[in-house]
Amino acid sequence: MEAPTHSEMTLKSLCDDLMSLTKARLSILVVTTSVFGYLVATKMSGEFSFPGLFHTTFGSLLAAFGCGVFNQVMEVDADAKMTRTAERPLPGNRIPRGAAFVIGFLLSAFGVVHLSMMTNFAAGAFAATTLFVYLFIYTPLKRRSTSNTIIGGVAGALPPLIGWAAGGGNLAGMGTIFLFALLFFWQLPHFAAINWMYREEYIKGGFVMWSNKDETGQKTAKLALFFSICLLGVGIFGGIANVTAWWSAIGFIILSGYMIYLSFLFLKSSQRSDARKLFFFTLLFLPLVMIIGYFGWITNHGI
Repeated sequence: MEAPTHSEMTLKSLCDDLMSLTKARLSILVVTTSVFGYLVATKMSGEFSFPGLFHTTFGSLLAAFGCGVFNQVMEVDADAKMTRTAERPLPGNRIPRGAAFVIGFLLSAFGVVHLSMMTNFAAGAFAATTLFVYLFIYTPLKRRSTSNTIIGGVAGALPPLIGWAAGGGNLAGMGTIFLFALLFFWQLPHFAAINWMYREEYIKGGFVMWSNKDETGQKTAKLALFFSICLLGVGIFGGIANVTAWWSAIGFIILSGYMIYLSFLFLKSSQRSDARKLFFFTLLFLPLVMIIGYFGWITNHGI
């Protein structure tokens, strides 16, 4: 077997850097929530189409990639101070900051324009709002106030509404509230766990997080527990408001209950291993809830 050539290694390195620059894995998770919003909206409106799904996915992906790039352009100095981010393309000086700015601008602009023109104006407006809140409120606030996590939760709760709007969902209905609340309250135990796991890193980077100076983890674990209970309330709301079928709401409640249990374990032990378990379960929670929520939505609306 021949060893890879220099040009092949260079191309692979460039691809890896672009994946890192656009925060590809996180961006794909974000786009998945947008696709979820589109699917449930079109099942209710009867307007599903593969071109519509493609344009929603493509536009959301471009905007998410652009957001990831701009975030790293704005935080390159902080990333350079943290071990877990010091080797990213910008602090590692493998991609010029100016070039990254242009990439971020083009991706973000094309994403918003594509959604506005190929789906509808509301979807493009939600994408633009997501970018604005994330980049111009959340990102600067990370160095000033612990309230940044709440604002970050707002930014992260908007992508499913991009898909919901693109699919013709009722923006004034209970579905909009449910989708926003689901993503908002899901993020907060997730953020709490990762904040505490990497608290020393965030302090080195100059970020003001919930977990700063929380050596015992008690404050962070209480926040995770509180927001996990709120997430349970979202599942109950979904059933009471007739957004989703009760069997689906019960599945949601069971999963939320387990998140509460993991948050309680973290509170009780203050161990990084328990915070880590909570963090990984939040990653599993979201796709499971979207699957049961989708079929529950179909069942409840007789589709």
